[in-house]
Amino acid sequence: MVNVRKTISLGMLIVGLAALPRPLSAQEEIDALRKATKRVAAVYPALARQAHLSGTVKIVVVVTPEGNVKAVRTVGGNPVLVPAAEDAARLWKFEASKKESHVLVAIQFGA
Repeated sequence: MVNVRKTISLGMLIVGLAALPRPLSAQEEIDALRKATKRVAAVYPALARQAHLSGTVKIVVVVTPEGNVKAVRTVGGNPVLVPAAEDAARLWKFEASKKESHVLVAIQFGA
């Protein structure tokens, strides 16, 4: 029984480490001036609600010149909340711009 618990704990640790965000690259300079014109609220995951998890998920979104989200990459937050935050961020819209840009968004869960 002890070996099973150790194996499960080790597996959870490995999964948690794999989900750690990587730092921003030099090519991902954040455009703090680009404003969101449509923000979609994230759906609070049932597991997170049952476990009373709360917090902020920080995501870098790649925004096209037209203002659409082209890609998302999580840079911080609870792994249980990340999928819901990424799904919501993909639906956001931004002001048009002359070029593609990276914008840091924070999606809050709970209190």
